[in-house]
Amino acid sequence: MRFLALLGLAVTATAAPCGNSTSGPQRYVLYYDQWRPITAADNAPTAGITHVIMSFASSSLFASQPAGEYEPFQPLDEVRALFDNGTKICLALGGWADTAGFSEGAQTAESRVRFAENIATTLDQLGYDCIDIDWEYPGGNGEDYKRIPNSDKVSEIETYPLLLAEIKKAVGTKELSIAVPALERDMIAYTATQVPSIAKAVDFVNIMTYDLMTRRDNYTTHHTSVAGTLRAVDKYMELGVPADKIVFGIPFYAKWYTTQEGYTCEHPVGCPVELLENPVDGTDTGKSGSMTFEKANFEAPPANLTISPDAACGAGTLFKCGNGNCCSTSGFCGDTEAHCGTGCQSAYGRCEGTDISGSFLTAIAQGRTDEVLGAQWYWDAATRLFWSWDTPELITKKIDILAARGVRSLMAWSIGADSNDWSHLRAMQAGFQNARHH
Repeated sequence: MRFLALLGLAVTATAAPCGNSTSGPQRYVLYYDQWRPITAADNAPTAGITHVIMSFASSSLFASQPAGEYEPFQPLDEVRALFDNGTKICLALGGWADTAGFSEGAQTAESRVRFAENIATTLDQLGYDCIDIDWEYPGGNGEDYKRIPNSDKVSEIETYPLLLAEIKKAVGTKELSIAVPALERDMIAYTATQVPSIAKAVDFVNIMTYDLMTRRDNYTTHHTSVAGTLRAVDKYMELGVPADKIVFGIPFYAKWYTTQEGYTCEHPVGCPVELLENPVDGTDTGKSGSMTFEKANFEAPPANLTISPDAACGAGTLFKCGNGNCCSTSGFCGDTEAHCGTGCQSAYGRCEGTDISGSFLTAIAQGRTDEVLGAQWYWDAATRLFWSWDTPELITKKIDILAARGVRSLMAWSIGADSNDWSHLRAMQAGFQNARHH
Protein backbone atom coordinates (compact mmCIF):
# COMPACT_ATOMS: atom_id res chain seq x y z
CA MET A 1 0.00 0.00 0.00
CA ARG A 2 1.89 3.00 -1.32
CA PHE A 3 -0.28 5.54 0.51
CA LEU A 4 0.17 3.95 3.92
CA ALA A 5 3.89 3.66 3.40
CA LEU A 6 4.12 7.35 2.56
CA LEU A 7 2.05 8.22 5.59
CA GLY A 8 4.30 6.12 7.74
CA LEU A 9 7.28 8.21 6.69
CA ALA A 10 5.37 11.42 7.38
CA VAL A 11 4.33 10.29 10.82
CA THR A 12 7.86 9.28 11.72
CA ALA A 13 9.07 12.73 10.76
CA THR A 14 6.41 14.82 12.48
CA ALA A 15 4.95 12.81 15.33
CA ALA A 16 5.15 14.04 18.88
CA PRO A 17 6.65 11.53 21.33
CA CYS A 18 3.87 9.43 22.82
CA GLY A 19 5.00 10.18 26.32
CA ASN A 20 4.47 13.92 25.79
CA SER A 21 1.09 13.70 24.00
CA THR A 22 -0.78 12.37 27.04
CA SER A 23 -0.39 15.61 28.99
CA GLY A 24 -3.39 17.33 27.39
CA PRO A 25 -7.07 16.32 27.63
CA GLN A 26 -8.45 13.69 25.27
CA ARG A 27 -11.96 14.27 23.97
CA TYR A 28 -14.42 11.94 22.27
CA VAL A 29 -17.13 14.24 20.94
CA LEU A 30 -20.42 13.37 19.24
CA TYR A 31 -22.82 15.85 17.73
CA TYR A 32 -26.42 14.93 18.48
CA ASP A 33 -28.80 16.53 16.02
CA GLN A 34 -32.47 17.28 16.40
CA TRP A 35 -33.41 15.37 13.22
CA ARG A 36 -32.10 11.98 14.41
CA PRO A 37 -32.70 11.59 18.17
CA ILE A 38 -31.90 8.21 19.67
CA THR A 39 -33.30 6.16 22.55
CA ALA A 40 -31.91 3.47 24.82
CA ALA A 41 -33.63 0.89 22.58
CA ASP A 42 -31.28 1.81 19.73
CA ASN A 43 -28.38 0.23 21.67
CA ALA A 44 -25.84 2.73 20.40
CA PRO A 45 -22.31 2.01 21.71
CA THR A 46 -21.98 5.23 23.70
CA ALA A 47 -19.40 4.18 26.32
CA GLY A 48 -16.45 6.53 26.58
CA ILE A 49 -18.04 9.56 24.90
CA THR A 50 -16.85 12.64 26.77
CA HIS A 51 -18.96 15.36 25.11
CA VAL A 52 -22.37 15.32 23.44
CA ILE A 53 -23.19 18.49 21.49
CA MET A 54 -26.93 19.03 21.00
CA SER A 55 -27.53 20.84 17.71
CA PHE A 56 -28.73 23.54 16.99
CA ALA A 57 -29.98 26.71 18.64
CA SER A 58 -30.35 29.76 16.39
CA SER A 59 -27.65 32.39 16.86
CA SER A 60 -30.28 35.12 16.45
CA LEU A 61 -31.83 34.16 19.80
CA PHE A 62 -28.72 35.39 21.58
CA ALA A 63 -28.17 38.62 19.65
CA SER A 64 -31.45 40.17 20.79
CA GLN A 65 -32.22 41.97 24.02
CA PRO A 66 -33.82 40.33 25.86
CA ALA A 67 -32.63 37.01 24.52
CA GLY A 68 -35.08 34.70 22.84
CA GLU A 69 -35.98 31.45 24.54
CA TYR A 70 -34.47 28.18 23.36
CA GLU A 71 -36.32 24.91 23.99
CA PRO A 72 -34.11 21.78 23.77
CA PHE A 73 -35.41 19.25 21.24
CA GLN A 74 -35.09 16.55 23.92
CA PRO A 75 -35.08 16.96 27.71
CA LEU A 76 -31.52 17.01 29.02
CA ASP A 77 -32.19 14.35 31.64
CA GLU A 78 -33.24 11.96 28.85
CA VAL A 79 -30.10 12.75 26.90
CA ARG A 80 -27.84 12.28 29.93
CA ALA A 81 -29.39 8.85 30.54
CA LEU A 82 -28.12 7.68 27.13
CA PHE A 83 -24.46 8.27 28.00
CA ASP A 84 -21.91 7.60 30.74
CA ASN A 85 -22.12 9.45 34.02
CA GLY A 86 -19.97 12.54 33.68
CA THR A 87 -20.45 12.95 29.93
CA LYS A 88 -20.75 16.67 29.26
CA ILE A 89 -23.86 17.82 27.43
CA CYS A 90 -23.17 20.91 25.33
CA LEU A 91 -25.38 23.30 23.38
CA ALA A 92 -24.44 24.11 19.78
CA LEU A 93 -25.31 27.52 18.35
CA GLY A 94 -25.53 28.11 14.63
CA GLY A 95 -24.96 25.61 11.85
CA TRP A 96 -24.21 25.72 8.12
CA ALA A 97 -26.61 28.51 7.07
CA ASP A 98 -26.84 30.38 10.38
CA THR A 99 -24.76 33.57 10.26
CA ALA A 100 -27.05 36.56 10.95
CA GLY A 101 -27.09 36.37 14.74
CA PHE A 102 -23.34 35.89 14.95
CA SER A 103 -22.66 38.80 12.62
CA GLU A 104 -24.89 41.05 14.71
CA GLY A 105 -23.55 39.82 18.02
CA ALA A 106 -19.90 40.32 17.05
CA GLN A 107 -20.20 43.91 15.80
CA THR A 108 -19.44 46.01 18.88
CA ALA A 109 -18.08 45.66 22.40
CA GLU A 110 -21.62 46.10 23.74
CA SER A 111 -23.17 43.55 21.39
CA ARG A 112 -20.45 41.01 22.21
CA VAL A 113 -21.08 41.32 25.94
CA ARG A 114 -24.82 40.98 25.42
CA PHE A 115 -24.40 37.92 23.18
CA ALA A 116 -22.01 36.24 25.64
CA GLU A 117 -24.12 36.94 28.71
CA ASN A 118 -27.22 35.60 26.96
CA ILE A 119 -25.34 32.37 26.26
CA ALA A 120 -24.13 32.03 29.84
CA THR A 121 -27.62 32.64 31.20
CA THR A 122 -29.14 30.05 28.87
CA LEU A 123 -26.55 27.41 29.80
CA ASP A 124 -27.23 27.95 33.49
CA GLN A 125 -31.00 27.98 33.15
CA LEU A 126 -31.22 24.83 31.02
CA GLY A 127 -28.38 22.91 32.68
CA TYR A 128 -25.89 22.60 29.83
CA ASP A 129 -22.25 21.90 30.70
CA CYS A 130 -20.59 23.59 27.73
CA ILE A 131 -21.15 25.65 24.58
CA ASP A 132 -20.17 25.00 20.96
CA ILE A 133 -20.09 27.94 18.53
CA ASP A 134 -20.94 26.78 15.02
CA TRP A 135 -20.30 30.04 13.22
CA GLU A 136 -18.73 27.98 10.51
CA TYR A 137 -17.70 30.71 8.08
CA PRO A 138 -16.89 34.01 9.79
CA GLY A 139 -15.49 36.42 7.24
CA GLY A 140 -17.41 34.84 4.37
CA ASN A 141 -17.84 31.80 2.10
CA GLY A 142 -20.91 30.62 3.99
CA GLU A 143 -24.26 29.62 2.52
CA ASP A 144 -25.06 33.29 1.84
CA TYR A 145 -21.83 34.23 0.04
CA LYS A 146 -23.61 35.07 -3.23
CA ARG A 147 -26.22 37.24 -1.50
CA ILE A 148 -23.83 38.87 0.98
CA PRO A 149 -20.36 39.08 -0.59
CA ASN A 150 -17.27 38.34 1.45
CA SER A 151 -16.20 41.96 1.07
CA ASP A 152 -19.08 42.94 3.36
CA LYS A 153 -17.79 40.62 6.10
CA VAL A 154 -14.15 41.65 6.36
CA SER A 155 -14.70 43.13 9.84
CA GLU A 156 -15.67 39.68 11.14
CA ILE A 157 -12.07 38.55 10.81
CA GLU A 158 -11.21 40.84 13.72
CA THR A 159 -14.47 40.67 15.68
CA TYR A 160 -14.72 36.86 15.69
CA PRO A 161 -11.89 36.23 18.20
CA LEU A 162 -13.16 39.13 20.31
CA LEU A 163 -16.60 37.51 20.47
CA LEU A 164 -15.08 34.17 21.47
CA ALA A 165 -13.05 35.79 24.23
CA GLU A 166 -16.19 37.47 25.58
CA ILE A 167 -18.11 34.19 25.50
CA LYS A 168 -15.36 32.38 27.38
CA LYS A 169 -15.26 35.12 29.97
CA ALA A 170 -19.03 34.82 30.47
CA VAL A 171 -19.23 31.02 30.71
CA GLY A 172 -16.19 30.76 33.01
CA THR A 173 -15.22 27.17 33.80
CA LYS A 174 -17.67 25.72 31.30
CA GLU A 175 -15.91 24.62 28.14
CA LEU A 176 -16.14 26.61 24.91
CA SER A 177 -15.59 24.86 21.58
CA ILE A 178 -15.89 25.98 17.97
CA ALA A 179 -16.66 24.21 14.70
CA VAL A 180 -14.26 25.27 11.95
CA PRO A 181 -13.90 24.58 8.20
CA ALA A 182 -11.32 22.16 6.85
CA LEU A 183 -10.91 23.64 3.37
CA GLU A 184 -8.23 26.33 3.32
CA ARG A 185 -10.29 28.42 0.89
CA ASP A 186 -12.98 28.72 3.60
CA MET A 187 -10.60 29.60 6.45
CA ILE A 188 -11.00 33.32 5.81
CA ALA A 189 -11.08 34.32 9.49
CA TYR A 190 -8.31 31.90 10.48
CA THR A 191 -5.29 34.02 9.70
CA ALA A 192 -1.85 33.75 11.24
CA THR A 193 -2.61 36.98 13.08
CA GLN A 194 -5.98 35.95 14.51
CA VAL A 195 -5.60 32.22 15.22
CA PRO A 196 -3.46 32.63 18.37
CA SER A 197 -6.25 34.74 19.92
CA ILE A 198 -8.88 32.24 18.80
CA ALA A 199 -6.91 29.30 20.21
CA LYS A 200 -6.40 31.10 23.51
CA ALA A 201 -10.12 31.82 23.92
CA VAL A 202 -11.44 28.31 23.28
CA ASP A 203 -11.01 24.99 25.04
CA PHE A 204 -11.07 22.91 21.86
CA VAL A 205 -11.52 23.20 18.10
CA ASN A 206 -13.75 20.81 16.13
CA ILE A 207 -12.31 20.68 12.61
CA MET A 208 -14.97 19.61 10.11
CA THR A 209 -12.67 17.30 8.17
CA TYR A 210 -15.44 16.32 5.78
CA ASP A 211 -17.41 18.02 2.98
CA LEU A 212 -13.99 18.48 1.38
CA MET A 213 -15.79 18.49 -1.94
CA THR A 214 -18.68 20.93 -2.05
CA ARG A 215 -21.25 22.06 -4.61
CA ARG A 216 -18.85 24.84 -5.59
CA ASP A 217 -16.43 22.35 -7.14
CA ASN A 218 -16.34 21.46 -10.83
CA TYR A 219 -14.47 18.16 -10.57
CA THR A 220 -14.76 15.15 -8.31
CA THR A 221 -12.61 14.66 -5.26
CA HIS A 222 -13.14 12.91 -1.92
CA HIS A 223 -15.50 14.56 0.53
CA THR A 224 -13.56 12.82 3.30
CA SER A 225 -10.11 11.21 3.22
CA VAL A 226 -7.05 10.48 5.31
CA ALA A 227 -4.96 12.89 3.23
CA GLY A 228 -7.56 15.67 3.45
CA THR A 229 -7.86 15.24 7.20
CA LEU A 230 -4.10 15.43 7.72
CA ARG A 231 -3.86 18.49 5.49
CA ALA A 232 -6.48 20.36 7.51
CA VAL A 233 -5.05 19.37 10.89
CA ASP A 234 -1.55 20.35 9.80
CA LYS A 235 -2.80 23.75 8.65
CA TYR A 236 -4.42 24.58 11.99
CA MET A 237 -1.35 23.40 13.89
CA GLU A 238 0.84 25.51 11.59
CA LEU A 239 -1.35 28.54 12.42
CA GLY A 240 -0.92 27.97 16.13
CA VAL A 241 -3.67 25.69 17.44
CA PRO A 242 -2.11 23.29 19.98
CA ALA A 243 -2.45 19.58 19.22
CA ASP A 244 -4.30 18.97 22.49
CA LYS A 245 -7.01 21.47 21.48
CA ILE A 246 -7.62 19.90 18.08
CA VAL A 247 -10.57 17.55 17.55
CA PHE A 248 -10.78 16.11 14.03
CA GLY A 249 -14.08 15.16 12.45
CA ILE A 250 -15.65 12.05 10.92
CA PRO A 251 -18.87 12.07 8.85
CA PHE A 252 -21.56 9.45 9.38
CA TYR A 253 -22.80 9.98 5.83
CA ALA A 254 -21.81 9.50 2.19
CA LYS A 255 -22.00 12.30 -0.38
CA TRP A 256 -22.95 12.02 -4.03
CA TYR A 257 -22.37 14.26 -7.03
CA THR A 258 -23.77 14.04 -10.56
CA THR A 259 -21.01 13.71 -13.15
CA GLN A 260 -21.23 15.11 -16.65
CA GLU A 261 -22.64 12.97 -19.42
CA GLY A 262 -20.12 11.44 -21.77
CA TYR A 263 -17.37 10.87 -19.21
CA THR A 264 -16.22 7.64 -17.58
CA CYS A 265 -14.88 8.14 -14.07
CA GLU A 266 -12.13 5.56 -13.83
CA HIS A 267 -10.39 7.53 -11.08
CA PRO A 268 -11.94 9.29 -8.07
CA VAL A 269 -10.31 12.68 -8.58
CA GLY A 270 -10.82 14.93 -11.58
CA CYS A 271 -14.06 13.76 -13.19
CA PRO A 272 -16.16 16.75 -14.36
CA VAL A 273 -19.50 17.23 -12.60
CA GLU A 274 -22.69 18.95 -13.62
CA LEU A 275 -23.42 22.42 -12.26
CA LEU A 276 -24.01 21.79 -8.55
CA GLU A 277 -24.69 25.37 -7.46
CA ASN A 278 -26.68 28.19 -9.02
CA PRO A 279 -24.07 30.78 -10.10
CA VAL A 280 -26.44 33.69 -9.42
CA ASP A 281 -27.64 33.08 -5.87
CA GLY A 282 -25.57 30.10 -4.71
CA THR A 283 -28.56 27.82 -4.20
CA ASP A 284 -28.46 24.06 -4.62
CA THR A 285 -29.25 22.76 -8.12
CA GLY A 286 -30.29 19.33 -6.79
CA LYS A 287 -27.37 17.61 -8.51
CA SER A 288 -25.56 16.62 -5.31
CA GLY A 289 -26.48 15.51 -1.82
CA SER A 290 -25.85 13.04 0.98
CA MET A 291 -27.07 9.77 2.45
CA THR A 292 -26.55 8.88 6.09
CA PHE A 293 -25.76 5.46 7.49
CA GLU A 294 -29.13 5.39 9.23
CA LYS A 295 -30.96 2.09 9.44
CA ALA A 296 -33.86 3.43 7.38
CA ASN A 297 -31.58 3.99 4.38
CA PHE A 298 -30.76 0.29 4.25
CA GLU A 299 -34.34 -0.97 4.54
CA ALA A 300 -37.32 -1.18 2.20
CA PRO A 301 -39.90 1.61 2.70
CA PRO A 302 -42.80 0.77 5.05
CA ALA A 303 -45.96 -0.51 3.37
CA ASN A 304 -48.31 1.70 5.37
CA LEU A 305 -47.23 5.17 4.25
CA THR A 306 -49.64 8.03 4.86
CA ILE A 307 -49.76 11.58 3.48
CA SER A 308 -47.39 13.85 5.39
CA PRO A 309 -49.14 16.34 7.69
CA ASP A 310 -46.18 18.76 7.84
CA ALA A 311 -44.15 18.25 4.62
CA ALA A 312 -41.71 15.82 6.30
CA CYS A 313 -41.23 12.62 4.29
CA GLY A 314 -38.84 9.89 3.26
CA ALA A 315 -36.60 7.26 4.81
CA GLY A 316 -37.03 7.02 8.55
CA THR A 317 -40.63 8.27 8.47
CA LEU A 318 -44.06 6.82 7.71
CA PHE A 319 -44.97 9.71 5.42
CA LYS A 320 -45.18 10.25 1.68
CA CYS A 321 -45.99 13.42 -0.23
CA GLY A 322 -49.46 14.22 -1.48
CA ASN A 323 -50.74 16.47 -4.27
CA GLY A 324 -48.19 15.09 -6.71
CA ASN A 325 -45.25 16.50 -4.75
CA CYS A 326 -41.78 14.99 -4.63
CA CYS A 327 -39.82 13.92 -1.54
CA SER A 328 -36.32 15.39 -1.56
CA THR A 329 -33.22 13.63 -0.28
CA SER A 330 -33.33 15.87 2.79
CA GLY A 331 -36.84 14.61 3.59
CA PHE A 332 -39.21 17.40 2.60
CA CYS A 333 -42.14 17.53 0.19
CA GLY A 334 -42.18 20.04 -2.64
CA ASP A 335 -42.31 20.55 -6.39
CA THR A 336 -39.04 22.33 -7.17
CA GLU A 337 -36.07 20.91 -9.07
CA ALA A 338 -34.29 20.35 -5.74
CA HIS A 339 -37.22 18.19 -4.58
CA CYS A 340 -37.94 16.35 -7.83
CA GLY A 341 -34.54 16.12 -9.51
CA THR A 342 -31.68 13.70 -9.22
CA GLY A 343 -31.95 13.03 -5.52
CA CYS A 344 -35.69 12.52 -4.98
CA GLN A 345 -37.00 9.54 -3.00
CA SER A 346 -39.32 7.77 -5.44
CA ALA A 347 -40.94 5.52 -2.83
CA TYR A 348 -42.23 8.57 -0.98
CA GLY A 349 -43.59 10.76 -3.79
CA ARG A 350 -43.30 11.77 -7.40
CA CYS A 351 -39.76 11.56 -8.74
CA GLU A 352 -38.61 13.02 -12.04
CA GLY A 353 -34.95 12.16 -11.69
CA THR A 354 -32.82 9.28 -10.52
CA ASP A 355 -33.76 7.71 -7.20
CA ILE A 356 -30.43 7.60 -5.38
CA SER A 357 -31.34 4.94 -2.80
CA GLY A 358 -30.45 2.01 -5.06
CA SER A 359 -27.27 3.70 -6.21
CA PHE A 360 -26.28 4.28 -2.58
CA LEU A 361 -26.66 0.59 -1.70
CA THR A 362 -24.70 -0.39 -4.80
CA ALA A 363 -21.94 2.01 -3.85
CA ILE A 364 -21.70 0.64 -0.32
CA ALA A 365 -21.54 -2.93 -1.65
CA GLN A 366 -19.08 -2.29 -4.47
CA GLY A 367 -17.08 0.66 -3.13
CA ARG A 368 -13.38 0.98 -3.91
CA THR A 369 -10.58 2.21 -1.66
CA ASP A 370 -8.25 4.92 -2.89
CA GLU A 371 -5.02 3.69 -1.32
CA VAL A 372 -3.14 6.84 -2.33
CA LEU A 373 -5.38 9.38 -0.59
CA GLY A 374 -7.06 7.07 1.91
CA ALA A 375 -10.73 7.25 0.95
CA GLN A 376 -13.68 5.14 -0.16
CA TRP A 377 -15.43 5.91 -3.46
CA TYR A 378 -17.64 4.55 -6.20
CA TRP A 379 -18.83 5.78 -9.58
CA ASP A 380 -22.21 4.44 -10.66
CA ALA A 381 -22.16 4.30 -14.46
CA ALA A 382 -25.92 3.73 -14.66
CA THR A 383 -26.79 6.93 -12.78
CA ARG A 384 -23.57 8.94 -13.31
CA LEU A 385 -23.35 9.45 -9.53
CA PHE A 386 -19.96 9.73 -7.85
CA TRP A 387 -20.00 8.61 -4.21
CA SER A 388 -17.53 9.37 -1.40
CA TRP A 389 -17.55 8.19 2.23
CA ASP A 390 -15.58 6.85 5.20
CA THR A 391 -15.29 3.20 6.21
CA PRO A 392 -14.53 1.91 9.73
CA GLU A 393 -11.10 0.84 8.47
CA LEU A 394 -10.27 4.33 7.21
CA ILE A 395 -11.51 5.86 10.47
CA THR A 396 -9.08 3.61 12.34
CA LYS A 397 -6.21 4.73 10.08
CA LYS A 398 -7.01 8.40 10.69
CA ILE A 399 -7.07 7.91 14.45
CA ASP A 400 -3.78 5.98 14.53
CA ILE A 401 -1.89 8.44 12.33
CA LEU A 402 -3.12 11.54 14.15
CA ALA A 403 -2.56 10.03 17.60
CA ALA A 404 1.09 9.61 16.64
CA ARG A 405 1.15 13.36 15.92
CA GLY A 406 -0.30 14.19 19.34
CA VAL A 407 -3.88 14.72 18.14
CA ARG A 408 -5.87 12.22 20.19
CA SER A 409 -9.35 13.79 20.13
CA LEU A 410 -12.08 13.14 17.58
CA MET A 411 -15.71 13.94 16.85
CA ALA A 412 -18.46 12.95 14.42
CA TRP A 413 -21.56 14.39 12.84
CA SER A 414 -23.82 12.92 14.04
CA ILE A 415 -24.51 9.99 16.32
CA GLY A 416 -28.02 9.10 15.09
CA ALA A 417 -26.80 8.97 11.49
CA ASP A 418 -24.92 5.68 12.06
CA SER A 419 -27.85 3.62 13.31
CA ASN A 420 -27.73 0.92 10.62
CA ASP A 421 -25.04 -1.10 12.39
CA TRP A 422 -23.06 1.47 14.44
CA SER A 423 -19.90 0.28 12.69
CA HIS A 424 -18.42 3.76 12.25
CA LEU A 425 -19.18 4.65 15.86
CA ARG A 426 -17.61 1.40 17.07
CA ALA A 427 -14.46 2.17 15.07
CA MET A 428 -14.29 5.57 16.77
CA GLN A 429 -14.85 4.01 20.18
CA ALA A 430 -12.05 1.45 19.72
CA GLY A 431 -9.72 4.01 18.17
CA PHE A 432 -10.28 6.46 20.99
CA GLN A 433 -9.30 3.83 23.53
CA ASN A 434 -6.17 2.90 21.54
CA ALA A 435 -5.17 6.56 21.25
CA ARG A 436 -4.92 6.73 25.04
CA HIS A 437 -1.72 4.71 24.82
CA HIS A 438 0.12 7.31 22.70
